[in-house]
Amino acid sequence: MSSLQLVNANADIIRKAQALGVNINAAKSLQEVLKTNLGPKGTIKMLVGGGGQVKLTKDGSVLLSEMQIQHPTASMIGRAANAQDDIVGDGTTTNVLFIGELMRQAERYIGDGVHPRTLVEGIDMAKMECLKFLEDFKIAKKVDRELLLQVAKTSLNTKIHPELA
Repeated sequence: MSSLQLVNANADIIRKAQALGVNINAAKSLQEVLKTNLGPKGTIKMLVGGGGQVKLTKDGSVLLSEMQIQHPTASMIGRAANAQDDIVGDGTTTNVLFIGELMRQAERYIGDGVHPRTLVEGIDMAKMECLKFLEDFKIAKKVDRELLLQVAKTSLNTKIHPELA
C-alpha cells in the first residue's frame, strides 16, 4: 500500500476557483470603497492616520495612495489606477470602478463555466472594437482657447468646488 493517499481528485481545481474568487472579491471590494467618490456629487472620505492626522478627500488617487492595501490583486489595481493618474492626471476612480465591474461581470460568466482565458480574449476583442469605433466616431475640431477651458473645467469640477473650477 502506498503512503500517498488521494483525498480529493478535484483539489487543484477547487484551489484555482477559490483563488480566482478571492481575487475577484478584492477587485469588487476596492470598487465598493471608491464608487461613492465618483463625480461632482461624490462623497468626501475622512482618512485618519496612525498619529491622528485627518485628511478629507474624494480624490481617488489620494485615497489609493493613503490606503494600506494588503491584497496583491487590489494593490495591483491601485497601482494601475495611479499610473492612469500619473499619465493623464485624472480617471483614477473611474479606472478602479471599471476594473471592478469587469471582474463582477467576469464572475457571472465564470460561474456559467466560461474559461477565464476566453473572457480575457473577449475583453481584448471588445477593446479593439471600442478603439476602432472611437477612431471612426471622432470629429476633427479646431482647438481654441474656449474648448480648452471647457475641457479643463470639466476635469476640475470633479476635483474642486465648481465655482473655483
